Amino acid sequence: MENQIKNIVIVGGGTAGWMVASRLAAKHQSQPQANISITLIESASVKPVGVGEGTWPSMRNTLKSIGISEAEFIIECDATFKQGSKFNGWLTGEKSDSFYHPFELPQDFANCNLLPHWQAVGQSLSFSNAVSFQQKLCEQGLAPKQITTPEYASVANYGYHLNAAKFATLLQKHCLKKFSIKHLVDDVIKVNSAQNGDIASVTTKVNGDISGDLFIDCSGFASILLGGHYKVPFIEQHDTLFVDHALAVQLPYQDEQSPIATTTQSTAMPAGWIWDIGLQSRRGIGYVYSSRHTSEIEAEAQLMNYLGKDSAQVDIKKIKIKAGHRAHPWEKNCIAIGLSAGFLEPLEASSLVQVELSAEWLCDQLPATRSTMDIIAKRFNEAFTYRWARIIDFLKLHYVLSKRTDNEFWLENRQPESIPESLQESLALWQHHYPWHHDSERSNEIFSSASYQYILAGMGFNTQSKHLSSNEENALAMKNFTRNQAVTTKYLQHLPQHRQLLAQIRQYGLAPMKTG
Repeated sequence: MENQIKNIVIVGGGTAGWMVASRLAAKHQSQPQANISITLIESASVKPVGVGEGTWPSMRNTLKSIGISEAEFIIECDATFKQGSKFNGWLTGEKSDSFYHPFELPQDFANCNLLPHWQAVGQSLSFSNAVSFQQKLCEQGLAPKQITTPEYASVANYGYHLNAAKFATLLQKHCLKKFSIKHLVDDVIKVNSAQNGDIASVTTKVNGDISGDLFIDCSGFASILLGGHYKVPFIEQHDTLFVDHALAVQLPYQDEQSPIATTTQSTAMPAGWIWDIGLQSRRGIGYVYSSRHTSEIEAEAQLMNYLGKDSAQVDIKKIKIKAGHRAHPWEKNCIAIGLSAGFLEPLEASSLVQVELSAEWLCDQLPATRSTMDIIAKRFNEAFTYRWARIIDFLKLHYVLSKRTDNEFWLENRQPESIPESLQESLALWQHHYPWHHDSERSNEIFSSASYQYILAGMGFNTQSKHLSSNEENALAMKNFTRNQAVTTKYLQHLPQHRQLLAQIRQYGLAPMKTG
């Protein structure tokens, strides 16, 4: 077959490039009849940002699929367990204002919508406490598993916090050791077109022309292939998501026994919010803010105030955020994955999961021939354009529900002209209908209705439904509330402290998962 896809060229390394390379190699080079070559071209002059980064639970399957042991990952990447996010000050800014978005689904979520029943019984507990045991684990600094729990298995659902630069290094080392990937440290200086408009090859400074059948753009914000060569427009989102700068710092723990948070802490500020991520050796902290609503000097002062007495020992890294995404990620025989496809603020850790989802799709739908590529590209573009829109809606929801009035930043975020029509539609629906499975347009929504429930309930949104629950539904709900409290008590007694488990993993490792 003359137009068979055999040679894949990835432009750019980092987390995105090496994750895509490892996923493709693990699936398509493991079969005896496979005839796929993978070349990764990585510039030596592009340095990673190196801030702490959060993942979704999906990262466990990604790591498992490429054959990295969980203990190795945790040790090499300074990684810790993430059980969700805690939001401080997002509703009113008062000290008591906080809520959780845990990774664990509400009790019996497949069969029972507990939100209306929680609203009806007086709300003596927060929604996340009433329907899930995970908030209590996070509040008491407990890990989501025991040392006897096999790798990638869990007691409570979890993702990770990690050092992104160390993660990219681990992926590279694993790829080059386990898979047949050609690695070129070089700079792409020219993109060469075929007669049909495809990319025929890229010219590198040292190694000359590198030809391929499929090109994957993982070149970061530069977007050398999709943006630079194909000029696919970048759709900015600053009219919806106002933050456009970040000030990031790395903060050592006070001592080796300092507790490590098992959630991403997101604290609302006058013109944005501060992330606080606990790795094993340090915390990664950053103020994400809107330059239209505060100055860099004011933002830095607010960040230093958050750090308190520890502020004297930090170096501040300044990051510009260009919120948005390419109009479509796949053009001709080029697909953009990672920052080259787009980036939104890191409020719900959607950046890495977009890389994971893109890599998984490409693995499952890798075009066999050039003639089928356009069909797959069309479907990929539809799916990921839709996902970008849903991420934007979900991030904006956090701002729309706020009642803060201390800065125009919060007031303008609630103006209708800044709210996507799709989110306005959902908010109108939720006035009278509780979020539930039927809200999803697709079977593989990037955020489930449980995530919307946690944010809506956490920020005081009350649905005024006219529909009454049956006696059977009420009885099932009460049973699930009781079951959740019993499970919470059990896990609080048996799960170790977060730092304790990490120390045990460094010493003993984790048992491999049982197969078969």
